[in-house]
Amino acid sequence: MKQPKDMFDQMSIDELWDFYRHTQAILPGKLAAKQKELEERLAKLGAAVGSVPPHTVRARRHYPKVLPKYRNPLNGSETWAGRGKRPRWVTNLLRSGKRIDDLRIDRAAT
Repeated sequence: MKQPKDMFDQMSIDELWDFYRHTQAILPGKLAAKQKELEERLAKLGAAVGSVPPHTVRARRHYPKVLPKYRNPLNGSETWAGRGKRPRWVTNLLRSGKRIDDLRIDRAAT
């Protein structure tokens, strides 16, 4: 039996091009059918185990509103709760020599 590599080496360019076009036409359909088959098998396995069906979107966990801890002294409407990435205004003020405590909102005054 000939090896596939030997078979391709002996084919002319026209034969190889026809083979390529034929493969290109058939392959997407076969891949889609195989994917569907695998997804069906996965769904059956999930149902048998009692797991969540595939592609189920879970609701995002609710987090309570966090009050801001820091306020920009140059623009009072800019605040930061101290969570997540530092805003640019905080970074700029810290670089200019301010301390993070200088930006803290005084809760006793409000």
